[in-house]
Amino acid sequence: METATRIAGSLLTLSFVLASACTAWADELQKPGHGKKIKVFLLAGQSNMEGRADGAKLTPEDRERLEMVQGRVQLAFNYEPIRVLDVVKPSEEIAEIYERDVIFGPELFFGITLSEAWPGEKILLIKLSAGGTSLYGCWNPDWQLDKAAAIGEEHEPKLYGALTDYVRQVLSGYEQDEYEICAMLWVQGERDAGNETAAAAYGDNLEALIKCIRRDTACDLLPFLLFQVGHGEVVEGMKRVAREVPNVTLIPQSLDPISLDFYQKMENGHYNYEGMKKLGRRFAEVVLSQTRQRE
Repeated sequence: METATRIAGSLLTLSFVLASACTAWADELQKPGHGKKIKVFLLAGQSNMEGRADGAKLTPEDRERLEMVQGRVQLAFNYEPIRVLDVVKPSEEIAEIYERDVIFGPELFFGITLSEAWPGEKILLIKLSAGGTSLYGCWNPDWQLDKAAAIGEEHEPKLYGALTDYVRQVLSGYEQDEYEICAMLWVQGERDAGNETAAAAYGDNLEALIKCIRRDTACDLLPFLLFQVGHGEVVEGMKRVAREVPNVTLIPQSLDPISLDFYQKMENGHYNYEGMKKLGRRFAEVVLSQTRQRE
């Protein structure tokens, strides 16, 4: 819960820094002939959204691709000052456990792949993540003390409210006609899968989360992309919501190493460099496919 605690201590800080960084980038967009809206993507979830992949393993080709798009892709991540898309420094706890100086989550190759496909666009990724957190407790838009206590999160931050506050802070540096929120990416479910009550409620809670984020972003059919994690009733809930709720896409996962839906992991269940690279790319492929279908 170290990440969740760190986020809780950051909720009242950095709004000025965020707004200033946004304003500087917005000024760049005012140059004659630009005229396009910034494409904004929201990313949220627990540790596999935050990422534990080793950023030092980026190949020379990866690094070259990243450098080519950095002028057009920015990342706002867990209340750190907005920066160009790149690997990030982990917390001291994560650095010690995983013995790495830099890490990345799905945002890295999601941003690279999208920007390569959209060379004329500016992209802003807004990510809030906290390892070991549940949708039943921390992320529940209808947070209730008894539910949070039932899963051991009564003293952890209310992350849905933190996410919407963070998005508002980041976007406060722009005029409303300067950006468009294009989709939300969700990687979460492992914590709920380990609790019988939370697992049984996962589908309903996920549906409520989608309804609330669409309401709070004023995007009635905001595309919602989720990655299949967890097991049992959590996955069944994901599948039901993807079938029944419009504009929800489930990215499947297989445990079969020869499957196209297999993602490599470390021994502790977190995705390694190859698995996380593939996940970021897969998210981008879904967004690009849906965009082509709408055109």
